[in-house]
Amino acid sequence: MKHLFSNRSFVLLMLSDLLQNVGIWIRNMALLFFIMEKSGGDPVAVSLITVIEYAPIFLFSIVGGVLADRWRPKRTMLWGDILSFLSVLLIFFVVAAGYWQAVFVVTLVSAIVSQFSQPSSMKIIKRCLPDEHVPAATALSQTMMSLFVIAGPIAGTAIFQSFGLEASLLSLLAVFGGSALLVACIPSSIDSSVDGSAEEKSSFVKELREGMSYVGASRMLKFMLIIYVILALGSGLIQPLDIFVVTNRLHLDMTGVQWFTALEGFGMLVGGVTAAVIAGRLKGSVLLFSGLAFLGVSTFVEVLSVWPLLTGTLRFLTGFLLALAQTALTAVMIRQVDEKFVGRLNGLMTPAFTAMLLIGSGSTGVFMASTSIFAVYFTAGILFLMASLISLRLPFSAEPASTASPAVREI
Repeated sequence: MKHLFSNRSFVLLMLSDLLQNVGIWIRNMALLFFIMEKSGGDPVAVSLITVIEYAPIFLFSIVGGVLADRWRPKRTMLWGDILSFLSVLLIFFVVAAGYWQAVFVVTLVSAIVSQFSQPSSMKIIKRCLPDEHVPAATALSQTMMSLFVIAGPIAGTAIFQSFGLEASLLSLLAVFGGSALLVACIPSSIDSSVDGSAEEKSSFVKELREGMSYVGASRMLKFMLIIYVILALGSGLIQPLDIFVVTNRLHLDMTGVQWFTALEGFGMLVGGVTAAVIAGRLKGSVLLFSGLAFLGVSTFVEVLSVWPLLTGTLRFLTGFLLALAQTALTAVMIRQVDEKFVGRLNGLMTPAFTAMLLIGSGSTGVFMASTSIFAVYFTAGILFLMASLISLRLPFSAEPASTASPAVREI
């Protein structure tokens, strides 16, 4: 881990991501509670938040991916933070004037900006770290994400309940402002071309087609896309049914959902730390297969379980192994994908994953009503096992999925 913390670009990027995670949870919890209060618990107003969060993924992820490949990654992330800061500042004054509906704009702008910033962050990691350090870097990133799955809702709720929306918005201003300062401190050399030469820019449509062709020509990326789609469909099927497992199978109050979610988040945290420690010692194929296979088996057992202790243990172990699997999958994508296609790959995979997640979530109610909760969970478990078997066909080679391996700068 010492080599990561001695890399200035990576440390600044991780600190920026840390602030971004803080901001996401402050925003999510503040908007949820504020809109519940102002709308009188109107389900249409509440559901609109989810629509605003997911719609930009379909509308801007592909566009953002292509443009992220064309633009300089540091400059793209910096402008993203600046735009987020200005949008929150504008909303602060608009809400103070009594137009509370304007809070939806915060979510929309933030969701749009993330479609440009996320692939740019991946490009910076690829540029500033050698391939052998990428697994540890992705493990550290996974650890931070898991930490905020546990602590984020608590922090966001505490700020809103103690100080109100105004304080939450001021916190967001501090978060985006601080993130912008951190990104600005990343060495400017990270924005130069990997080979130091000026790259000729083709048309947007041509670059989009090149990205699709790149995915289609790579056996690894095709299998990875299939795994993502299957995982999303299975996750979508069972995600809305957690509360029924808690109430119908475990006979607990519905508020017990939060504790099982926290257990899974804690498992992800421990898994992320473990992945950082053992990075490079275990094969990515082993981590990925183990995580997905256990997810399939635990899905079967979870719906059959009537013991909270067993269900909680499964949630923890699932989070732990999924953190290892996610680290392996992300490391493979960063290490083996040609840098100039990172943005477009992200722009193609993200909407595919989101679409299947929403299809699964949208159909699970009808599926369960016409069959049973056992049928839904067993279907999801079979999908996860299928994904684990497909993962065995992923070519976990050390070489990038391109004809030329880009050089890496130690910054």
